[in-house]
Amino acid sequence: MSELIAYLNGEYVPVSQCKISVMDIGITNGASVTDFVRTFNHKAFRLEEHVDRFFKAAKNAYLTIPHTQEEVCEISNQLFERNAEIYPECEFGMCFYVTPGVNWTYAGSAMKAGPLEPTYAQHVFPLPLNAWKKYYTEGVHMATAPIPHLPAQMVSPKGKNRNRLHMWVGDHIVASMDPDIYAVYMDQFGNICETGGSNIVIYRDGAVVSPRARNILWGISLQTVKEIVTEMGIPFIEEDIMIYDVVNADEAWVTTSPYCLAPISRFNGQIIGDGKNYPMFRKVLEAWGKRVGKDLWKEITEAEPIQYR
Repeated sequence: MSELIAYLNGEYVPVSQCKISVMDIGITNGASVTDFVRTFNHKAFRLEEHVDRFFKAAKNAYLTIPHTQEEVCEISNQLFERNAEIYPECEFGMCFYVTPGVNWTYAGSAMKAGPLEPTYAQHVFPLPLNAWKKYYTEGVHMATAPIPHLPAQMVSPKGKNRNRLHMWVGDHIVASMDPDIYAVYMDQFGNICETGGSNIVIYRDGAVVSPRARNILWGISLQTVKEIVTEMGIPFIEEDIMIYDVVNADEAWVTTSPYCLAPISRFNGQIIGDGKNYPMFRKVLEAWGKRVGKDLWKEITEAEPIQYR
């Protein structure tokens, strides 16, 4: 099998060699921030915005990225170019990671780590677009997790982090009832927040409504939806959304970097709209495709499994 190329601590390496120590504080303490970007026609979508969010999340978490934003963008473009030679037929996703580094005297909270060298990595993988085909053709089934979202005063939702054990548990609880259901998290007041990797919006009475920014990671894809509907003359509103609002919406959508946008057809067992036709979703998806030079409906619905080699 041809190996994908990753980047670790200043070197381009085969992905099998992109490894970190068990003594890394990203492992022992879960201290890490991340971000994710995808390509369209092998070009990263809104790369600078993803990188800027990554740097801001790192600063908030007292983590140091050992590169400038310009250098990270250059590393990203190099990784996309190198890996496109291996899988020229595929689009790619890429993850960024930074941790505080290795603490060779790890003793929980009993001992300070002292000066550290951060661990920095980026890795790329072909996007398995066919995995999301059902989301387009049948819609996404969602249910609220019994575990609440972390309050913003504990961990800021404004940057991506890997402190997601509550979502790991919540996702498994929901999946134990139906493996095809996607878990969504609410705050302590019963307001819809987000899933483990995507934003939710509803379309009702001619407007698109998003949960308030204070409770969610404001996704680059969510920002794209906002821009598109605004250009279409459709109001984009931020307000608290509860289960009542979702199940009574004309349409509900999930938006995320890998597959951009998909309709939610069922929420907590309730059918959204007629459960089949989502005309505004299709209009927004078509507008998104024009932005990136692709027929996004066709990209997902006609995708084949990746032929790994």
